[in-house]
Amino acid sequence: MLYWLFYQYLHKLGLPGAGVFQYISFRASMAAILSLLITLLVGKRIINWLQKKQIGETIRDLGLEGQMQKKGTPTMGGIIIIVAILLPTLLFAKLSNPYVLLMMLSTLWMGSIGLIDDYIKVFKKDKEGLKGWFKVLGQLVLGAIIAITIDINHHYHQLPLETNVPFIKEPFDYSSIFGVGNAWFLFVPVIVFIVIAVTNAVNLTDGIDGLAAGTTAIVGGGLGILAYAAGNTRMSEYLNIIYVPESGEVVVFLAAFIGACIGFLWFNGFPAQVFMGDTGSMALGGAVAALAIIIKMELLIPVLCGVYFAESLSVVLQVGWFKFTRIRYGTGRRIFLMSPLHHHFQKKNIPESKITVRFWIVTLILVLITIALLKLR
Repeated sequence: MLYWLFYQYLHKLGLPGAGVFQYISFRASMAAILSLLITLLVGKRIINWLQKKQIGETIRDLGLEGQMQKKGTPTMGGIIIIVAILLPTLLFAKLSNPYVLLMMLSTLWMGSIGLIDDYIKVFKKDKEGLKGWFKVLGQLVLGAIIAITIDINHHYHQLPLETNVPFIKEPFDYSSIFGVGNAWFLFVPVIVFIVIAVTNAVNLTDGIDGLAAGTTAIVGGGLGILAYAAGNTRMSEYLNIIYVPESGEVVVFLAAFIGACIGFLWFNGFPAQVFMGDTGSMALGGAVAALAIIIKMELLIPVLCGVYFAESLSVVLQVGWFKFTRIRYGTGRRIFLMSPLHHHFQKKNIPESKITVRFWIVTLILVLITIALLKLR
């Protein structure tokens, strides 16, 4: 909104300084600052409201140190994150940009599903929350929306459905498997799988104070660098990555995204005053998945989002091995002391805050490796 007011209107009327709104770097900086301010100033009020309404976390006793002390801590704090992302984006981004609209939709869509899940857990006292099939259905629909939007935009710009591949200079063309005109048969399943995998992985990562918010802020920073490069003709050519017209504008969204995650840590850091709940984790997961797909970096997700990947893999391995050994030997055996992975380290009596910081450091290393991989091809 402010872009159109200052650059498209006031700048043309000759207002000094109004032209600065044409620069993505300026608008991204302003979006990040506003996002932080919203989180810090409005966050406490929302937390107090959640406490007043007795919207607290129900805790199952898993035998983890300090776990039961968290009982009653306000949840659904993801509302703070969503507001802090969307409001700065509405003010500073070009709302005519299809990718910005897609990012906002992805955040709202998955955030709404998470909100319903949290509502059922808190108010209906159903610990299982929203049925799994309903979540998957919502993720399937979002994946289809993302795929359709990208395909339409690619047709408009007369671009093939391609994506960047780690270690290989040449991009992968989705039509190379089933032939020209049939890229959808591969593209849609891949996109849907990524949306489901990433949203659920972020949800699993949100298990201890500050882990999901801090990790996602770092991942968002890496995605911001990649998005800026993908939307810049010179940088994309230098890095030999696919140039995605109009994608640079999502950096404004990502700035607000990072600001919201960092600001949320003010209240979510150990010991947490509020939990983001599925409202926040699914919103963040939807945004990360959508952005990686938009800028053609979906095949780099296992590296960039390595912590998410490890958390999900630990659950899959734990459940799979337990079922296999129960059938094979008559008694279920475990690979980890507990899954997801962060609970395994808790069982080893590593302090919760230390686990969180170490996961942040690992995520930062993985982001740097991802950026380096763009040149190691």
